Amino acid sequence: MNTLLTTLNAKYIHTNLAIRHLAAYVGTYFDIAIKEFTIKDPTLSIVSDIYQHKPAILGFSCYIWNIEETIKVIRLYKTISPQTTIVLGGPEVSYDTDKWIKDYPEIDFIVVGEGEEAFKQFLEYRAGERELNEVAGIAYLLEGAYKIHMLPPKLDLRTSPSPYLFEQDKDSFAKRITYIETSRGCPFSCQFCLSSIEVGVRYFAREHVKEDIRYLMDNGARVIKFVDRTFNISRSYAMEMFEFLINEHQPGVVFQFEITADIMRPEVIEYLNTHAPPGLFRFEIGVQSTNDLTNDLVKRRQNFEKLKRTVTMVKEGGKIDQHLDLIAGLPEEDYQSFKKTFNDVFAMRPEELQLGFLKLLRGTGLRIDAEKYGYQFVDQAPYEIVGNSVLSFEDIVRIKQVEDILEKYWNSQKFTRSIEYIVTDLFETPFDFFQEYGTYWDSHNWSRIGHQFDDLFIRLQAFLASCGINTDLALSYMKLDYLSHQKFIPRNVWWTETVTPELRTVLLKEVLQSIKHYPELSKQGLLERDLFKKAYVTEMDGRVVGKEQGPVPVLYLFDKDQTILSLDA
Repeated sequence: MNTLLTTLNAKYIHTNLAIRHLAAYVGTYFDIAIKEFTIKDPTLSIVSDIYQHKPAILGFSCYIWNIEETIKVIRLYKTISPQTTIVLGGPEVSYDTDKWIKDYPEIDFIVVGEGEEAFKQFLEYRAGERELNEVAGIAYLLEGAYKIHMLPPKLDLRTSPSPYLFEQDKDSFAKRITYIETSRGCPFSCQFCLSSIEVGVRYFAREHVKEDIRYLMDNGARVIKFVDRTFNISRSYAMEMFEFLINEHQPGVVFQFEITADIMRPEVIEYLNTHAPPGLFRFEIGVQSTNDLTNDLVKRRQNFEKLKRTVTMVKEGGKIDQHLDLIAGLPEEDYQSFKKTFNDVFAMRPEELQLGFLKLLRGTGLRIDAEKYGYQFVDQAPYEIVGNSVLSFEDIVRIKQVEDILEKYWNSQKFTRSIEYIVTDLFETPFDFFQEYGTYWDSHNWSRIGHQFDDLFIRLQAFLASCGINTDLALSYMKLDYLSHQKFIPRNVWWTETVTPELRTVLLKEVLQSIKHYPELSKQGLLERDLFKKAYVTEMDGRVVGKEQGPVPVLYLFDKDQTILSLDA
């Protein structure tokens, strides 16, 4: 019985853990093949590739990001191979299964919820080893009537086989993100999240997880992302895993976690700040809103002061990058309230601040209560809202302008000095800067035109000038940000350079004659030819290099140390 499990990932670097868990669990009983595509692959190309396998049973793992393209694939595949049984599973089709089954006749069966045991029983039915009515956790049509079976008991995850031992994966670990699951379920009840539906948290066997991680590292995995909804819900478990990863990690490996920041104890952070190598860990923290009423309405328990304490301690430790999430459009969070939420969170200066918009996912409490809060949304994946009773479509458009500038200028981490100065000294709040610049950007249709790296600086300078702001100091910070992201001395710069080649030569000769005044250069033992090949000299406001206000020549050395120093010592 030829069975193929497949999915359409958002990007090539992503991997699908679900089909691997299914194949590992069922593979001890049946022969299972797995194959992945992306949502950018042409439908006909995907269908042609699948057709080469001639599967009798074809299973798809479905999510909001791939369901539209998946439907196109199954419709075409069913046309050319009507005898193939098509089975869907995953969070996107585990709810409203009656609609999926009735609206899309190409779907033969849906495996609902946790799929390992249900899919195994389904294959036993197809092999003639059990009756259809004995298969748990499936939905289908029988003689035009909708049927759905009771779910099987939840798995004992401690006995689950490893999903990483497929020979075809060995050569791809280094090229793609590897996802690892050490628990299922979530202790919280956030009404916008599917994870809140499963009560309780179950864990995989710790030693098995550690063996999997060792195997992944030995086979070249470089980015390993834990998909646990709250990795640190158990302090003892989190500490044991942190210690293991610190003690046994291999150079170049990065581990990412979703953590709940307000329950993380200070002693855990102190341990990480002391023992974790820089860059080994990355934390993703869902803040979503700092509005207490909003958090109450979505049943989200959160102590923002404790969250702030955690984020601040981690940032001060300088070892772990933090990615914080916000959701615009939650109940009773109007434009002004969201502005406060944004400023509250941006004040912590996370390395990345992800601004997302509420999606009314199938099965969630907020989707069920959509009418109560006046939600308007597109009833097609990803189900993003376009308004509610306190947030208009116009408000959402404005917040999307903020999101656009935030991604380009803060989350890119290429404008750190410039944005820090601008939001601190030139605008009343960070949100005001991102909003005003976002509106200005849209008014010039720059998103349609596209941009190069230099354009981002030119446009920012133009925006500041349009605000009547003296841009001299901002320009100096922008120059430093620009130069620090160049690999070689730029031949053409986007600013009008006031340091002529002749003046540059004079200044560099002065540096060589008094090298003892420049310990940053002296310790590198630079020869004259090295300095002239690697140095760029430009004029900046002295305050960017710790001097008094006023123009000073600044040397930027294109070397591994990326030295920045003023030349008036």
